[in-house]
Amino acid sequence: MTNIGFIGIGAMAEAIISGMLKAGFSAADIMGADPESARREHMKSAYGINAIESNQELVSGSDVLVLAVKPQYFQGVVRVTRPFLKSDHRVISIMAGVTTTQIEHDLKYFSDGQAKVLPVVRVMPNNPAMVGAGITCVCPGAAADPEDVAFARKIFGSVGSVVDVDEALMDAATGVAGCGPAYVYMLIEAMADGGVFMGLPRQLALRLAADTVRGAAEMVSKGGGHPAQLKDMVCSPGGATIAGARVLERQGFRGAVMEAIIAGAEKCKKL
Repeated sequence: MTNIGFIGIGAMAEAIISGMLKAGFSAADIMGADPESARREHMKSAYGINAIESNQELVSGSDVLVLAVKPQYFQGVVRVTRPFLKSDHRVISIMAGVTTTQIEHDLKYFSDGQAKVLPVVRVMPNNPAMVGAGITCVCPGAAADPEDVAFARKIFGSVGSVVDVDEALMDAATGVAGCGPAYVYMLIEAMADGGVFMGLPRQLALRLAADTVRGAAEMVSKGGGHPAQLKDMVCSPGGATIAGARVLERQGFRGAVMEAIIAGAEKCKKL
């Protein structure tokens, strides 16, 4: 039995825990700590996990620690938890922009007068994990072994697919996979608004836009062809689609999306 403790049980932690339970993990093996009593009560009643206020108590009762707090709260977590760390603890972090080297350094504990480094696996899940359709980027720290990585993959495989990413590329991967869903939601909203302008009922427009994006994504992910090839398949000569594509090109659509991805990746480096 491996006891898994989530430090922070916000929306992303909830999505992960929900997926874990559906995948066969036991609620009895999952603990969460959060300062908000309403959040703790929700997680207890909805999922049956042990939700508590004390990070120290969680660390003492867990084998695997999942750091599910915002990066700016990490140092506060370090201060209250480091005295309770044990040699057999493993750490999984979903904090954007915080490197395995920094986590290893900040969570060093002392045994027999020597500083010890815990195994750390850094992961970056994304928002669609909430419906089991996420993609999670995984990279190990220097002290993590294949077993540590395999356990992290098992957890996050319960909420979607998992890919290995070199840590040097994690900020770039976060710019695409972590930030990208927001831009896709904006695209879906804009497509639906265009449909509404042309007379479609709102719910029908949203359904058409969302299912169109989902279907197009499936074409790419299942090897239907390069996006440029697939676009050409839809853009028949002198047709409606090429007329719309012309407008998007004129408005700098692709360049704007590229700049958004770059901006998100650059921001991760500064967190």
